[in-house]
Amino acid sequence: MALRKFAMRTPGVVAILLGSLVAGSAFAQSPTYGVGRTPTADELRRMDISIGFAGEELPPGRGSAKEGAQVYMQKACVGCHGVTGIGGLAPILRSKLENAETLPVWKKERILPLRAPSATIVWDFINRGMPVGLEGTLKPDEVYALTAYLLFLNKVIPEDQVLDRVSLPKVKMPIGDQYGKLHEFKSNTPRLEGYPY
Repeated sequence: MALRKFAMRTPGVVAILLGSLVAGSAFAQSPTYGVGRTPTADELRRMDISIGFAGEELPPGRGSAKEGAQVYMQKACVGCHGVTGIGGLAPILRSKLENAETLPVWKKERILPLRAPSATIVWDFINRGMPVGLEGTLKPDEVYALTAYLLFLNKVIPEDQVLDRVSLPKVKMPIGDQYGKLHEFKSNTPRLEGYPY
């Protein structure tokens, strides 16, 4: 009501405000801003590091859990995540629960190698975000080895399995297809059993 009275008393002010909004958005849509430049092909290639479920974007390389255990120590992952993936200040990398193998995946802790719908997501996370402060410094072989080590710690793959750009996308993850199932929401429906939020 107060706004209507203001608009009726000062139509010139309202017209100026509306005009500035229209002109401002028209100026913002102009083809040249005088800021920035088109990225080079090399810059685009360096930024395009996303890895999909099928793993077509994975680089050449290979690694096993045994090699991953060595990389885990060499790169000081142990300092943040603990000697066996438990006990550090950073998130845990394997379940602490004694009966973890018998529990459904949603009843276990939030652990990337267990909850990720694809092993390529584990590889991508390590490649992009580890080690903290030195992100992007791991070589592809080290990332494959660390991925294999984490999957082995969580009993997803055997210790002697070698992961590479062909075998990694084929790893069957513990979560299966449960990550994609939507809950049928109805008013006053209780939360899903084991839902952590």
